Amino acid sequence: METEARRDGRTVTFVVLAVSVSSFALLQSLIVPVLGKIQTEYETDQTTVTWVLTAYLLSASIATPILGRVGDAVGKKRMLVLTLTALSVGSLLAALAPSIGWLIAARVVQGLGGGVLPLSFGIVRDEFQEKMTGALSVLASLTAVGFGVGIVVAGPIVDLLGYAWLFWLPMIVTVLAAAAALVLVPESPFRTPGGVPVLPAVPLALALVALLLAVSQGNKWGWGSPLVLGLFVASALVGALWVRVETRVAVPLIDMRMMRLRGVWTTNVVAGFVGFGMFASFGFLPQLIQTPSEAGYGFGATITESGHLMLPSAVASFAVGFTTARLIGWVGARTVIVSGTLLTAAAFVSLALFHATHAQLYAATTVQGIGSGLVFSSLAGVVIASVPREQTGVASGMNANIRTIGGSIGSAVMAGVVTAHVGPAGFPEEAGYTVGFVILAGGMVCAAAAAACIPHLGRPAPTTRLTDADDGELGLIAGAPAVPVTRSA
Repeated sequence: METEARRDGRTVTFVVLAVSVSSFALLQSLIVPVLGKIQTEYETDQTTVTWVLTAYLLSASIATPILGRVGDAVGKKRMLVLTLTALSVGSLLAALAPSIGWLIAARVVQGLGGGVLPLSFGIVRDEFQEKMTGALSVLASLTAVGFGVGIVVAGPIVDLLGYAWLFWLPMIVTVLAAAAALVLVPESPFRTPGGVPVLPAVPLALALVALLLAVSQGNKWGWGSPLVLGLFVASALVGALWVRVETRVAVPLIDMRMMRLRGVWTTNVVAGFVGFGMFASFGFLPQLIQTPSEAGYGFGATITESGHLMLPSAVASFAVGFTTARLIGWVGARTVIVSGTLLTAAAFVSLALFHATHAQLYAATTVQGIGSGLVFSSLAGVVIASVPREQTGVASGMNANIRTIGGSIGSAVMAGVVTAHVGPAGFPEEAGYTVGFVILAGGMVCAAAAAACIPHLGRPAPTTRLTDADDGELGLIAGAPAVPVTRSA
């Protein structure tokens, strides 16, 4: 039986990881409702202020898989402390930013916090063993909850303290989390032998930068412009080069054989479409609510009032996270994820067709929160059960990264649809939001189709091996065995 000291140690570890994941998720969304405030504060234009979001997204997209892989190689605790430190330093620089350029650079440093996700998931797998599924469900749900809560609390923080406290508060929390991780979180008992895969990281970073630059700037530069088309072509070519490099280097960043497993590629497709819908909905729903009623729709809400609309989603998502492990035990992860994606699709259809009253919006966002909670709290467990222990960090990091890329694309598509037609009052026509949310619902239906292909969760084999990815069960891939690391007393 488990000793009381062991249980207490795991509880402390989980609390530190939960705070770390929540802090990163909050920083993803805190500035979304207040970009207009930041634009005024720095006397800049809307195009420039959007880089406060884009820079963070680019940095996180590159850092997430790389830091996850480095953690597998040199120790997850060590990299978690370094990642939280970078998040703290970035928050400090952002709080003190004297110019918009400084703020954008600070957001790049903050983006390194993306490594918190794969590192935390890896530590859970190492430490929680038979309770891993439940711990992962709650921890993963915090990524969705934190994003929603960030939008809710941004308005009150700015109203009471000023926009700089959007960074001071997370800095304080992440400093404490880094110190707690250093002292209280145990070091990884398993390591991946070999060096750190620096060479494969270069083309991956360049491909992601080109892709996200094209997606984020397509509306400004023109989707058919030579620059945007050139970036898309460059991203594809460099991405192909990256795959070739990965298959030839002695220590790959991502084992391409791993990406063939059903438990990996299906969850990555789901993550991409979920990011497509979730990021765009969280970004544009507050804008819909803040639109003055003279436009023919909207409520003329303040930043704080529009944030209240997201509260049911955040609460529902968090509550669902505590029940997902039991649901997975009853009906399986595949059924849970399919149900969650379809519920979210229904919520987006409701937002598209019924947004005339607060009651309609609260009902839709509550259903959306339940759906996203089911998905977010289930995906991590499927990914981690699909790969050997020593590749936990890179596999979960890539899944989180694909969700971020999907969010970039979804936000760009939503922006293009919503702003395609502007009414006489200077606001987007209501039809833009209707079509936009229907498109997001379509993305969630695609996620449900991919989720239907997720294999049944099976008990991982004791050794790593490559199995037929189409056998309907989660298999493990060939690779270097995990090396146990002896802990000091």
